[in-house]
Amino acid sequence: MISKILIANRGEIALRVLRACKELGIATVAVHSTADADAMHVRLADESVCIGPPPSRDSYLNIHQIVAACEITGADAVHPGYGFLSENARFADILDAHGITFIGPTAEHIRLMGDKITAKKTAVELGIPVVPGSAGEVLPENALEIAREIGFPVLIKATAGGGGRGMKVAKTEAELEEAVTTARSEALAAFGNDAVYMEKYLGKPRHIEVQVVGDGEGNAIHLGERDCSLQRRHQKVWEEANSPALNVEQRMKIGQICADAMKKMKYRGAGTVEFLYENGEFYFIEMNTRLQVEHPITEAITGIDLVHEQIRVASGAGLSVTQEEIVFSGHAIECRINAEDPRTFVPSPGMITHFHAPGGLGVRVDSGVYAGYKIPPYYDSLIGKLIVHGRTRVECMMRLRRVLDEFVVDGIKTTLPLFQDLVSNQDIANGDYDIHWLENYLAGDK
Repeated sequence: MISKILIANRGEIALRVLRACKELGIATVAVHSTADADAMHVRLADESVCIGPPPSRDSYLNIHQIVAACEITGADAVHPGYGFLSENARFADILDAHGITFIGPTAEHIRLMGDKITAKKTAVELGIPVVPGSAGEVLPENALEIAREIGFPVLIKATAGGGGRGMKVAKTEAELEEAVTTARSEALAAFGNDAVYMEKYLGKPRHIEVQVVGDGEGNAIHLGERDCSLQRRHQKVWEEANSPALNVEQRMKIGQICADAMKKMKYRGAGTVEFLYENGEFYFIEMNTRLQVEHPITEAITGIDLVHEQIRVASGAGLSVTQEEIVFSGHAIECRINAEDPRTFVPSPGMITHFHAPGGLGVRVDSGVYAGYKIPPYYDSLIGKLIVHGRTRVECMMRLRRVLDEFVVDGIKTTLPLFQDLVSNQDIANGDYDIHWLENYLAGDK
């Protein structure tokens, strides 16, 4: 059994993992950069180790320093949270070589799903529906032939990509050459790999993701889906569980397809299978082999702690529930609160002078900030997540409206005003939106 976990992350996710460890009676080690010495997870952990200066490459991405921190403190496991090293197969291999448990999938599965082309081929083999697209890498010399087979418009995507980088749309043959060239250039700059592939571009899809957990021995479950269609520049802003667009039959069908695929893979740990959904059809786009930012809304509607499950599986204890025991209850929404100007989205680091988190039935705030805490300029701008649960979507929306008015973060600019606008919008109230809706809204087209 795991006795001490080093949390290789920062911010709200580090604090969230720490809480789960304490509930399980497991000792914790916080690692931090010099910029995060006063972070809440550092204050609450049983032990803490400074692993370097503020730049991520010198601290949170410094594998040598993290392994050394494990050796110094006697940590026998590492939870990577999300981002940073959470999907780094080399990190998982190095931990394994040092006899330290990586709380996540095997390095083999991280590699398998980390490359978009390989992941798509694997999805086809596992019976997961995919977007029509290229069988492999697209080069300037074969792009036109492939695009004609797929049919315009097409989407060019980096094989090692994420977050919208290395992604371009070509609506016509005339736009294709520039789209491929630009995507390859962006991919090389962002990921050190210029390989791209091509998919059919869907006009008004929703972004649906299915939460799965496997024990690595051939047992796996799904915990329903989340709708993550409200995005800005391919970054999720607002998530819901369950999706307003799906019925029970659709939910259980795609969930079972994903769970069956994880059983065949003998997948270990938590993961998310992501789809575009349009006209009643699901199209696989990628799999994230880690905990997702939006995992709390799944916890809200199932009552299952996903970090507990990750630790159980990594310890060899298996899953705590069977598929038949899972009960979906009510509706949940998560709003990502960022330290950004709500109009320009320019980052707004600085001192938080006042902080008041809302409360009441069905309200959860995952955040590591407090009054007097200084948001550093070196990292992601996410400062917290507001999660609201209700018996119905209508009740959930009304509760969200109430708690947004209670939430106070002074001293810096945040995206709270954006969510106050969204919760009052009729399209959102009706659940009538797609992955382009928010961009159009922000541009004044809604």
